[in-house]
Order: sequence, then C-alpha cells, then structure tokens
Amino acid sequence: MACAYTFSDVTIFYSEKELMNHVNLTISDGDRIGVVGRNGAGKSTFLRLLARTESPDNGEVIVRRGLSVAYLPQTPELRNEDTITQAALSYLPAQPGEDLSGAAYEAQTILTQLGFTDLNQPVKELSGGQRMRVALAGALCRESDVLLLDEPTNHIDLEMSQWLEDRLMRYRGTLVVVTHDRYLLDRAFNRIFHVGGGKVDTYQTTYSGYLEERAQREEMEAATLRKNKSLYRKELAWIRRGAQARSTKAKGRIQAFEALSDAIAVKPQEESLTMKSVASRLGRKIISWENLSCGIGGQTLVEDFSYTLLRDDRLGIIGGNGTGKTTLLRTLCGEITPISGVIDVGETVKIGYFSQHCPQLPPDTRIIDAVRDVAVNVYTPDGNLSASQMAETFLFPSQMQYQKVESLSGGEMRRLHLLRILMAAPNVLLLDEPTNDLDIETLNVLEDYLESFQGAVIAVSHDRYFLDRICGHLFAIENGRMVPYISGYQAYLDARAAERERLAPEKSTAREAAPQRTKTPGKIKFTFREQRDFDTIDHTIADLEAKLETLQSEIDRHASDYAKVSELMAQQEQTQQKLDEAMERWMFLQEKWEQIQNQ
Repeated sequence: MACAYTFSDVTIFYSEKELMNHVNLTISDGDRIGVVGRNGAGKSTFLRLLARTESPDNGEVIVRRGLSVAYLPQTPELRNEDTITQAALSYLPAQPGEDLSGAAYEAQTILTQLGFTDLNQPVKELSGGQRMRVALAGALCRESDVLLLDEPTNHIDLEMSQWLEDRLMRYRGTLVVVTHDRYLLDRAFNRIFHVGGGKVDTYQTTYSGYLEERAQREEMEAATLRKNKSLYRKELAWIRRGAQARSTKAKGRIQAFEALSDAIAVKPQEESLTMKSVASRLGRKIISWENLSCGIGGQTLVEDFSYTLLRDDRLGIIGGNGTGKTTLLRTLCGEITPISGVIDVGETVKIGYFSQHCPQLPPDTRIIDAVRDVAVNVYTPDGNLSASQMAETFLFPSQMQYQKVESLSGGEMRRLHLLRILMAAPNVLLLDEPTNDLDIETLNVLEDYLESFQGAVIAVSHDRYFLDRICGHLFAIENGRMVPYISGYQAYLDARAAERERLAPEKSTAREAAPQRTKTPGKIKFTFREQRDFDTIDHTIADLEAKLETLQSEIDRHASDYAKVSELMAQQEQTQQKLDEAMERWMFLQEKWEQIQNQ
C-alpha cells in the first residue's frame, strides 16, 4: 500500500514545551487513525503538520505528491460576508475539472443534514458551534484523499454525532481524527495514535484493543525496569569491589554498567488528575418544579415539565440543537426567569452550574487567583485543601499557577472552569456539555467523580458513552415536551427504534398473506453500570460484611465508653443499610444475568 505521510526525525516545540522529540512514523493510504492524548500534548499540532499548516522545528514531514487534503481545525476560519452555502463551498479550493454544481448540491445536502434550514443565512449571524458545522460541511462536500478532523463532535447533538459516524464509516480515503468520542473511536478506526511525552505511540488496533495493548506495554516496561534494577545492583557491587580496568573484558563490563545506569533512570511520571469530593451537606428537600415552561427571546422551548429531583439522581437531558436544553439548565439555576410554573429549591441546596462556554476571565488573571476568588480552601475526605493544593490535583502544578489564564488551551480552560465550580462545594451539579474539549483521561476521572458524588446531577450531553455510563434515566426534548426514557442512551435508542417500527407503514396485502415469521424479541443485556456492578458486587458485599464484623468487635471492646459506642453504632447502622442495598442490587443483577443466560 502506498505511503501517504512519512515523519522523519520530527521535533517540534510549543513555546518552551517539547511536543515531539525525534518522531518517526508512516501513514499509509486508506489508514483510519484515531488520535488520543491529554489536552496540550500536541494532538492538534500533529494534525497541523499533516495539513501542512505548520512545519517542524527539526526533521521532515514527507507528503506524497498530488495528495488532496481536507482539514477541519477546532476553530475554522470563514468569511463573514459569505452565506453558509458559499462558505461551505469555498472552504476547500476547487479541483481542476471539478463539477461545481455537484459540489454545491452536496454542500447544501450536508448543511441540511446538519440542521440548517436557511441555506442563504449569512456567516456573520452564526454561533461558534454553527460555524464549526458549516466548515464540517465544507470539508465533506468535496472528495479528498485525506480527511483530517480535530474534535468534530464538539458542538453537535446526538443525532448529528450518529450521522457523522455513519458518514466517516463510509469514507474511503485516509482518515485521521482527533476525538474524545469513545464510541466513535472504537467503531470507525483501525489504528490508534497516542500523542504525549514527546512521542507518538502507534497501535495497530481499535480503541478497545489500544486500551488493552497500552496496559500490556506499561506492564512490560515496569517488568523490564525491575529486571534492570536487579542487574544494576549486582553490577554495582562488582564495581565497588574494584573493577580491573586493564582487561578488555572489564572495560566492556564497565561500559555496559554505565549504559544500564541510564536505562534505569526513571522518567518522572505523568501527573494524574484527581477530583476530590467537596460537596456540602444536602438536606432532605432538593429541587422540585411544577408545570415549568421556559424559553428565551419570547419563544417557549420547554412546556409543562414537572419533576422532583432526588438526592442521588443522575439525570440526562438530550435533544437537538436549539431545542432548549441549555435554556432549561439556566432556568433551573436561576439565570433565566421561567415563563410559567414554580421551582422550589431546598434551603441547603448549593447549585454548581458547569456552563457550555467558560465564563470570560480578565486575560491577565493568574490561575491561582482565579481559584482563590471562589474559595481559599475546601474540606475534602483527605482534610482541608488549599486553593493551591486543589489546583495541583487538577494538573495545575505550583510553577504553573502564576501563569495568566490567556496562556491556557481550550481544554485547560475547561478544567479550570470545573475546578472553580467544585471549589464552591456544590451539592447539586448542572452540567452543560461537560465533555466538550476534555481529553479521555479527564473524562474518565470526571465520570468516576460523578458516580461517587454525594448529591444530584443533571447533565446535558451529546457524548453517548458518558450518557450510558453516568445517567440512570433520560429526558428527551421532543416538540417542546420532556419525554422520559428509563436507563441510559442505548435504552433511548432501543425505544426510538421500537417506536419507528410501530409507526412504519403496513406491509402490502400480498406480503401480509405470506406466512409471518415470529418476531424475535430484542436481546436482554446489561447496561454499562449494571455490568460494572455485576463484576464487583460480590467483593462489595464481602467488604461490607467484614466491616460489620469489625464494628461489632469494636463495640464489644469499647462497651464502657458510651460516646465511642454511640459513634460505632451509627457507623454500624449506615454499613448495614449499605449492605441491605447491595443485597437487593445483587438479587436484581442475578435475576437479570439468569435471563441473559437463558436467551
């Protein structure tokens, strides 16, 4: 297969940070590559090198002659005076002998599929997300040998994400996409590139295979390091006994020892993001709303919505762009007055609103000052943490905390925005597209945090994996009404598919007369959360039973200390309640597992 790109000893810096250090790799025609890595690791820079909009500081990126490239950056540039059709059509230069009418028709078709109704709307009237979709139409409307996309699923809704996935699955050229959409990564790509630490590690597999292979590589590297350290200790003892440097054999052994000392030099570990639980106490009454209608600009978007939020609710809200998801969240947190209805908020409720767009901070504000403006310290299970310590857990090390916020990348700004919200110790979180601009590692940490968060969560998201993992039930905004769906996003898809089948036109009389096959019911399967609980529930129950035995022993031992016994008995009651809940969960999961096995 012909080679599209060759990286030869490529090194590139961003400011003083080395993004790539002597990178060598090849990309062949027809490769389908998903690019992953931390925010700021160099993923976008990697795409710019492929698009030839940036050059390496050292080394060379060799591009096959005559290669046509379509490139979509995170912030595409469009001319304000163009209509959206003109902007899409002129996004890429026309190719010699191209049928312009065919390209214009394809551009208009894609724009319509991406939710635009007025194809002559001026670009100057568009939001940032709409500009992104126009540029996406421009990148897709012409045939190209290579398609480069940088976070294309940002600012598009769930249906458009599914449409884009289907479109990319049909693309026959060389595809390189930076994305945090884990379902897209697993379904659309056969190679994964991990950018980070000055390297580009390549994996000839899907995203699931990449996760397994990367874990294996890390285990092998750790085993090799242990082996080298053991050998180093033996050679060090020989050196200290007094090596005879006169013989050739001894000289070679000394040189090998010096090489071994370099091999065991442990690289500083990448700092890992941690989110501390900082929720404040939440009383019995949370939030409820009755017959709520909300909208903006005189237009009603959501009508007659009633709901009582529970302490441990994980509520997902989905719907197309412009249907009112953000407006609903802003209404619930008090930024917008409802058109009608009543919102009743408990006295102990502290709402944290993680908005889709980071609030503007003065560009010369220092990172640490942006955190201290919210709180100087917070209480966590690890004790009181200062603003500086919390910033470090969010990957803002002490030497970075005095930088100005204008120096931060988009992902770093989102991380800072999230940190500022958690510093206020909210007990109800309203999250508006929390996955935008966050890398996969940060998403995993955020999801783990939300699962253990001691409060309620309402999340608007287009990230299918996030919805499946976090949300216990969904509301979809359909024609201004909030339609409930139990469980995660996959359950929503299954319900929609069943509804479409029910409403499908009746078959012809002739076909109806033919022998009908018995319809096979859809397979029962675990959701993401059920599968995880099923895998861990036995250990959880065993741990709780062991804790109860320990507490009973402690109660017996401190029988004469009334205060201590009261404290232990309170812990015993809480543990027993958790054990009862775990046993109920175990029975439910066991019954479902038996149904799955009997299919």
